Amino acid sequence: MSVPSSLHDVFKTGGALAQAIEGFSERTQQLEMALAIESAIQENKQLVAEAGTGTGKTFAYLVPALLSGGKVIISTGTKTLQDQLFNRDLPNVRDALKVPVTVSMLKGRANYVCHYHLARASQEGRFASREDAQYLPIIQSFAENSPTGDKAELTTVPENATVWQQVTSTRDNCLGQECQYYKECFVMEARKQALAADVVVVNHHLFFADVMLRDEGVAELLPSANTVIFDEAHQLPEVAGLFFGEDISTSQLMELARDCMMLYLSIAKDCAALGDAVPVLEKACKDFRLVFQYEGSRMPVQKALALKKFETAFSDMQAALRQLNAVLDTQAARDPALEKCWQRGEALLAQLESWLKASNTNLVRWVEVFTQSVQLHATPLSVAESFGKQLNAQPRAWIFTSATLAVKSDFSHYIAQMGLHDAATGFWESPFDYGNQALLYAPANMPDPNSSAYTAAVAAVSLPVIQASRGRAFVLCTSLKAMREVHALLKEAFAEQGMEYPLLMQGESTRTELLDRFRTHGNAVLVGSQSFWEGVDVRGEALSAVIIDKLPFAPPDDPVLSARIDKMNEEGKNAFMEYQLPYSVITLKQGAGRLIRDEQDRGVLVICDPRLITKPYGRRIWQSLPPFKRTKELADVEAFFTESDSQ
Repeated sequence: MSVPSSLHDVFKTGGALAQAIEGFSERTQQLEMALAIESAIQENKQLVAEAGTGTGKTFAYLVPALLSGGKVIISTGTKTLQDQLFNRDLPNVRDALKVPVTVSMLKGRANYVCHYHLARASQEGRFASREDAQYLPIIQSFAENSPTGDKAELTTVPENATVWQQVTSTRDNCLGQECQYYKECFVMEARKQALAADVVVVNHHLFFADVMLRDEGVAELLPSANTVIFDEAHQLPEVAGLFFGEDISTSQLMELARDCMMLYLSIAKDCAALGDAVPVLEKACKDFRLVFQYEGSRMPVQKALALKKFETAFSDMQAALRQLNAVLDTQAARDPALEKCWQRGEALLAQLESWLKASNTNLVRWVEVFTQSVQLHATPLSVAESFGKQLNAQPRAWIFTSATLAVKSDFSHYIAQMGLHDAATGFWESPFDYGNQALLYAPANMPDPNSSAYTAAVAAVSLPVIQASRGRAFVLCTSLKAMREVHALLKEAFAEQGMEYPLLMQGESTRTELLDRFRTHGNAVLVGSQSFWEGVDVRGEALSAVIIDKLPFAPPDDPVLSARIDKMNEEGKNAFMEYQLPYSVITLKQGAGRLIRDEQDRGVLVICDPRLITKPYGRRIWQSLPPFKRTKELADVEAFFTESDSQ
């Protein structure tokens, strides 16, 4: 076996990667990043590394990780990247290096078909739609023949089909070792392979579920890992907040009620009390939802508690759950599924009581209202202390990497958020020639972003840019409301001016489907919100303009944000400069990063928000973006596209 003698041999022109991977070219930034990661792995250190788009950071961490000889966990922010790493990048690098490492991928249990729930769905025959009933035999055949049971491999059943909820398990309703299908379980098989593998690919949610010792699948993995690598690490503060906090939703209670009703009808029909208790809980959950008027609202606990009927409705919900639990207690011994429901009910009751009486001063209690449900959150003001305990539990290397972690190459915001005070940092610019490939257009004379005329002004500024780019544009909005308004205004203007570009909007179908349509049309305009700010890769001419409506500051009425601001200000810090501005810069860099994806791409980034020019902090924002040419003149945009078309 001939393992390359150094990273220089691997990354150089004519080296191991160039010989094995078509289109690979040597990049100084990539080698420097790989050397920094190699050093961190060898010394069990922490490294926070930002690498601009096009650096090739995936290979920069895979090569030293595979050559290290230890057990490696790689955690990603999205399933898309998880699949890409496992199916493409890891096999390619492993083959190029000729190292005999074993690789495994582990997802959350909702990604694997569950034999028990599949059998139950088949027996009961109750489906939300005719399509779901038609999908069931396809899933049954897949479960019989698939070695993994990973639903991503079954492309004939849409990822968002409601039938998946009936044929997969959750942490709440998995029967564990009591299950008759335990030996055939796809989740257990995936865990077994992950335990034995040298390199395991997980996602951030699964990683933190393990850290919290929740039953999600990697509980035995972390202790044996020598190196943990987080790609898309800018997402970690938010994901960690979910897991270090305490949340409970009325939808969890409704799911318990549904499962109990199924069991009553199938195996416990003689227990009339069970059939009576379920609708009482369902009604109590619905009544609690009616206490809140608007979907999409988020409010601090004080505001929620002050609402008329909140206390009564919350108390009724607790009482209904307590009554259901009392009935389940009498039935638990007759079947593992009934026992599991009783355990779930008791755990949910404890969570409700804990949320109402929360005394932890690091937790912010707040309420989020959805169309059908209410989520009760207790979110930590800071995850730094909780995560810091994991960092120092035992010696291992921790690598955090993303294209967006720093503000003007300063990592202090991210380091403070994650408690990475001992970390080394590395910053590598993108190798792309932004000065020639891209233009940043900040239109003059825009109204105040908070004025009622602002969205119409964004649409008006967008039109001539879309005309100049001949479609081929993303319009990224900071809220769903703005997205819908901009879409409606563009639709009207397209009709009036005879502009025949296909106009797509987030939510019309899945993100994957919309992106496929966008690429296929080649001249489409896609209006999107949060889903399209990151993790979207459209190379070539199909995407030639990215228009951003506002600087993406977190909404000031967000309960967690306002509590964090208050705490920082109390400590004598400048919450705007140390927290809100860095958050906005990192999010903006993600949105801007959609534009230039390779050496051939050319395009215009439009930031409509006048604060980029008029506010003192605007300079800090645009200096954190790649070094685009800049203009305030529409004529320069038109000239840029004329020049692009002539090339």
